[in-house]
Amino acid sequence: MRRVKRFLAFSIVIFMVSNMKIKYNNVISVASFRRGPIKVAVFLLDFTDDFISEIRASLEDIQKQNPGKIEYTFYDGKSNQAVQDASIDKVLKEGTDLILLNIVNREHAQSVINEIKEVNIPVILFNREPLTPLPIQSYSRALYIGTDQKGAGILQGKMLTDVWNSSKKYIDKNNDNVMQYVMLQGENNNTEAIDRTRYSVSSIEGSDIKTQQIALKICNWLEEPAYEAVKALLSKYGNQIEVIISNDDTMAIGAIKALQDYGYNEGDKFKTVPVVGVDVTIQAKELINKGYMLGSVYQKPREYADALYVCGMNLIERRIPTYGTKYELDDTKVSIRIALTDYYYKNMYL
Repeated sequence: MRRVKRFLAFSIVIFMVSNMKIKYNNVISVASFRRGPIKVAVFLLDFTDDFISEIRASLEDIQKQNPGKIEYTFYDGKSNQAVQDASIDKVLKEGTDLILLNIVNREHAQSVINEIKEVNIPVILFNREPLTPLPIQSYSRALYIGTDQKGAGILQGKMLTDVWNSSKKYIDKNNDNVMQYVMLQGENNNTEAIDRTRYSVSSIEGSDIKTQQIALKICNWLEEPAYEAVKALLSKYGNQIEVIISNDDTMAIGAIKALQDYGYNEGDKFKTVPVVGVDVTIQAKELINKGYMLGSVYQKPREYADALYVCGMNLIERRIPTYGTKYELDDTKVSIRIALTDYYYKNMYL
């Protein structure tokens, strides 16, 4: 009788373990049993943003390279949180397998994640980081992908240090051995913008170059506000502006258009103001090649898109987002930082 009881008990344990294994395997391999491609809703800040447009194009390329496996649908936030919220509500009602979110208002992150959490859809925020990691930490199927916040500023500082050391006679217009600069900042409360601003200047000063800020203007990553800001500053300060540092290429392009309205950056070395940006957009690269812009830091939209793809697939499969990838989570345990190591640069004075 005892043997029978032992056998029954052993059989029950084996059954329970086998049943748990079957359920676990069903969870992690759910995507392999689906019919049709994985559906991904991609909510973008604004279709007109140059860098975001390049990420979109890279995601579309990934879809073409994986026919029948993944399908991206893109939604234009038009730089308006209410517009983006309406699109998110629609998708949550209709259903999707994954959400990629380039949020308009970073302060709105917690409420959006709460909505997504209710329907248990994995979400990756990217490019625009919430003010704190708490919104992402509040949901086990959420992740943030961005760049190394300090890297862009450090590389901008390196470009300006190099050109100052080799061509100071053209840049230091008042011969005071101080780099007088204008800073064009993307947003007032954006950690990435703040760090680009801070580390571009600290990188220059770390190379024993004295700096003086003439003005800092918040231009919201847009060309027109940057154009108007620089135009007003040129009217006020004129030849006192020796360098312009921009948190991205879009604002840098606005600055160059304003400079050219005043006769700068058109070929005369003594009337050329070095301008640096971030992203290496097509238009910025053309301006650098022509000698109208000093340089720009690569953000590599394709690497962004690759990270969104592989980490997104892991979240859908309920694996840790970095499983089988080259990426690592930072100290927050919910963020991946893509390193910035390259820039496109051409000394316009040589």
